[in-house]
Amino acid sequence: MRAVSADRGRQWRQRENDNWLRRYRPSERPAVRLLCLPHAGGSATSFLSLARALPATIDVVAVQYPGRQDRRAEPSEDRLTTLADRIVAVLAGRPGPPLALFGHSLGAVVAYEVALRLEATGSGPAHLFASGRRAPSRYRDEQVHRRDDAGVLAELAVLNGTDFSIMDDPDVIAMIMPALRADYRAIETYRHDPGRRLRCPVTALVGDDDPRTSRDEAADWARHTDGPFTLEVLPGGHFYLVDRIADVVDVVSSTLTGGVGERPGPS
Repeated sequence: MRAVSADRGRQWRQRENDNWLRRYRPSERPAVRLLCLPHAGGSATSFLSLARALPATIDVVAVQYPGRQDRRAEPSEDRLTTLADRIVAVLAGRPGPPLALFGHSLGAVVAYEVALRLEATGSGPAHLFASGRRAPSRYRDEQVHRRDDAGVLAELAVLNGTDFSIMDDPDVIAMIMPALRADYRAIETYRHDPGRRLRCPVTALVGDDDPRTSRDEAADWARHTDGPFTLEVLPGGHFYLVDRIADVVDVVSSTLTGGVGERPGPS
């Protein structure tokens, strides 16, 4: 009976872990695996276009945070470090090619914390792509998570990352607001540990018209790694990658398939 219970426990943990990861395109023999982490309020499907556009040598796996889409019934995680802990636990013991991380906005800082934890275990990532987010050491006094629903939606309007035709539906707002507010609480209450630095190469990507991340704030990602650093400034706002997907694909594929983690220094 004890052995059966233990087996059921392993099966349950496996099902729980599988809830976290999404793969939208098969990759038979990838040279590298790219783990993608979404923005605040975002889901794994936000990386669908990137997954389809990258070469088959890059196996794209997107993280599905709890509290959205098919995980809507689960409570959202409002502590960024705890979210990183849970993602690292999901990744543990999974064999595969070298791992790189791509995070956008909130996801960039989650990816950074995941990378720190992986390096602490001796299995650090080959590369970190930090997109649309200022360096962890660059703070702004933002309190979006304390606003009422209208205030949170107003922030989305500033970022221009949402189809506002759906925002007239109170049922839609009620459905997305818990995860959205939890994500903002996670990133706005986060504080980095100044005593920890990465060893892996880092590429920061930012839109030249991003209202929440300046070029200088993105450039300060260089202070968070002892490895090579590259800054890529692309046309567009906070969600530049929607319209500049070809440019993002070029940056990611040339960085990873040209030799994992090997790319010229800062631009």
